[in-house]
Amino acid sequence: MSGGTYTLILELESPVTVEIGALGTHRLPAGQYAYTGSALGTGGFSRVDRHYELAAGDRSVRHWHIDYLLGHEAVSLRGDVRTPDADIECAVAADLPDGPVDGFGASDCNCRSHLSAGDDIRDRVAAAHRRATIE
Repeated sequence: MSGGTYTLILELESPVTVEIGALGTHRLPAGQYAYTGSALGTGGFSRVDRHYELAAGDRSVRHWHIDYLLGHEAVSLRGDVRTPDADIECAVAADLPDGPVDGFGASDCNCRSHLSAGDDIRDRVAAAHRRATIE
């Protein structure tokens, strides 16, 4: 099964307050968000399928920081950008605008956060994936 690096595109239509595991409770403003993760393990991009299932309410178990956000009723998963066979998770996350929660999705690296926020986030994500593959 193929894997690589992925970024989920999220939209919050209204502000939310969400408990994010050990990171605690955070208030996130309405807007566009991007979460960058790695799918390099044995399941490959099936991890992304799992994220879609959780966002649709077909799963309830929370394993990762993103699960707490995807499980919130005000959050919509609007798509994803994938780069197969590439370990560029931290490079992509570093190339995107800062997000509202330090440490989000970054418990196994030195990144500030793997959750980003900003306007035109899908275009920014696609560009960050392209830049990371040519560096």
